Amino acid sequence: MKKTMTALTLGMLAVAPAVLAQSHDQHAGAPAAKTMTTAQKIRLALSAGPADITKNAAVMEIGADGKMVELRKGTNGWMCMPAPEVMCLDKQWQNWADAWMSKKDPKITAIGVGYMLRGDRGASNTDPFATARTPSNDWVVSPPHIMVLTPDTKQLDALPTDWHSGGPWVMWKGTKYAHIMVPTVAMAAAK
Repeated sequence: MKKTMTALTLGMLAVAPAVLAQSHDQHAGAPAAKTMTTAQKIRLALSAGPADITKNAAVMEIGADGKMVELRKGTNGWMCMPAPEVMCLDKQWQNWADAWMSKKDPKITAIGVGYMLRGDRGASNTDPFATARTPSNDWVVSPPHIMVLTPDTKQLDALPTDWHSGGPWVMWKGTKYAHIMVPTVAMAAAK
């Protein structure tokens, strides 16, 4: 399994330039999803992942009542969202996100991959539920990146948590929500 994780991480780093070739405007410049038409929301959501995945992905958004609303049906098991962060998630990541939103234990049964090719607005690197920067929560605004889940979080022990180096790191290490962040551009370039 360790060899699989290493190969997957190296493979993602190798394909990152190709994925970025289809990159979009930076996430921070994206319009607020609340003021967008459904077609604009779908276009924004699909910009989070590679075209070969997004062409058949479902598009969902969180409704005013907090429940998921389908904007477009999908056929490949992937789900993309325009907000609160622009992302595309496979089934493992969808399960993880559901667990995180309800503060339950994630049930990860296989390697999971998520795309945030527009980057993000920022999150604590240490606290899965922090909503703002504090002096102690190691806040990071990530550039475009790929996220990786593993059912065996012990595999993450050897990976760093330092996001300043520009390479992969573990976000929320030591928590049940730990995952690998693989930037597709150098962090220094994103600052």
